[in-house]
Amino acid sequence: MSVKPELRLYNTLSRKKERFEPIDRENVRVYACGPTVYDHLHIGNGRMLVVFDVLFRLLRHLYGPDHVTYVRNITDVDDRINARAAELGVYIRALTNEMIDIFHADAKALGCLEPDIEPRATDHIGPMLEMIGKLIERGHAYAAEGHVLFDVPSDSDYGKLSRRSLDEMIAGARVEVAPYKRAPTDFVLWKPSGPDEPAWDSPWGRGRPGCHLECSAMSWQHLGESFDIHGGGIDLVFPHHENEIAQTCSAFGHDVMANYWMHNGHLQVEGEKMSKSLGNFVTIHELLHTDKFGGRSWPGEVLRLALLRTHYRQPIDFTVKALEEAQRILDEWYQKTIEGLDYAKPERQPEPNYLESLADDFNTPAAIARLHWLADDVRTVGGFVQLERKYKFRDSARMIGLLGETPKDWFRSRLPSLDEESIKSSIQERLAARAAKNWKESDRIRDELAAMGIALKDNKDGTTTWEVKR
Repeated sequence: MSVKPELRLYNTLSRKKERFEPIDRENVRVYACGPTVYDHLHIGNGRMLVVFDVLFRLLRHLYGPDHVTYVRNITDVDDRINARAAELGVYIRALTNEMIDIFHADAKALGCLEPDIEPRATDHIGPMLEMIGKLIERGHAYAAEGHVLFDVPSDSDYGKLSRRSLDEMIAGARVEVAPYKRAPTDFVLWKPSGPDEPAWDSPWGRGRPGCHLECSAMSWQHLGESFDIHGGGIDLVFPHHENEIAQTCSAFGHDVMANYWMHNGHLQVEGEKMSKSLGNFVTIHELLHTDKFGGRSWPGEVLRLALLRTHYRQPIDFTVKALEEAQRILDEWYQKTIEGLDYAKPERQPEPNYLESLADDFNTPAAIARLHWLADDVRTVGGFVQLERKYKFRDSARMIGLLGETPKDWFRSRLPSLDEESIKSSIQERLAARAAKNWKESDRIRDELAAMGIALKDNKDGTTTWEVKR
């Protein structure tokens, strides 16, 4: 039986790498902030999805699939949703349902496992109202002019996650100046709704929740008052995660909401901050289905590998060159390293040094370097030993969601619009050209198919077979 490595995580709360020790080893609990579904997700959102998918996979390996609970929420009530629906002239629910479907398709294409629980904010209004009531009762919130606000000065620990000064917090939160606020840093828990906006009845008037309350309520309902890991993009540290901690700890009288806080770094595109005004705002959907970036569409696995080649806490420059390199690596791995495997065989243990890299705060660059070493190791031997090494390589790669297809399916999926009947028709045309000794036409058809990823083999019996190759 293999010895599993010790997991160490960088904790944003302590600003250091710590040994991970779950509250309950029988139920490791993780919450990640999912999308606000008003538009297509950009590739920066995709990085967060992939990072926490790797965390989910690793925890399942270390503690067992039945002993991990991963919650990734959907925010489906938000001012941006209201504005987008009004702009498009559609019902809010129709917009959110469409965006959720697209989000699910994007996440699947990126190779992400489904979370154990995917709560929607609009299904948790009751818990939100209950939490507001607790905060008012404990003296951490107050009602004013149809609003309910969190009283930031009442929480002496406020700011412990972001470690910002009062002036920095005011500037960073872009606080709304309002006469009903007791302090400029106070933030909204509940607010009135206009006639065309989503609204629910509450003791403080008909309205809707503030944007920070939702995650506190959903994590509480599905993971408890305190849990193991909370994560998201680095941009969520303040004010969103800071406010979540304040709400949850103040409502339940705890010092801790989550023991470990994990955040992935920023993403820029071709050396510049991603922005619609710069024309470099790229969505996952566009990368998968259009030629907007690099003049072609990209397989989801290519996007995934490109994202994982940089350590999750570091900024990443997302470039066409990086995608081309990821494509080249995957082509080589599929073609030279895992051909000939029996895909009915169950997966085995990942290679120990590779697993050690992953357990060291998700050092995916080191893990991928180890995969290159394992791939080279496959090519140094033959026979049964090579086959065993191929399985070890493949099963290690699958630990981070790579090499999930057969080589034939991988290359076949990249054919433009050519189907098998067209391939067979081209082969018959080439056989006819060869029979007529029209070698120029025969070579032209062969080269045309080769450019599309089809390799031909002329057999001794006069037939020609084909397979999908790089």
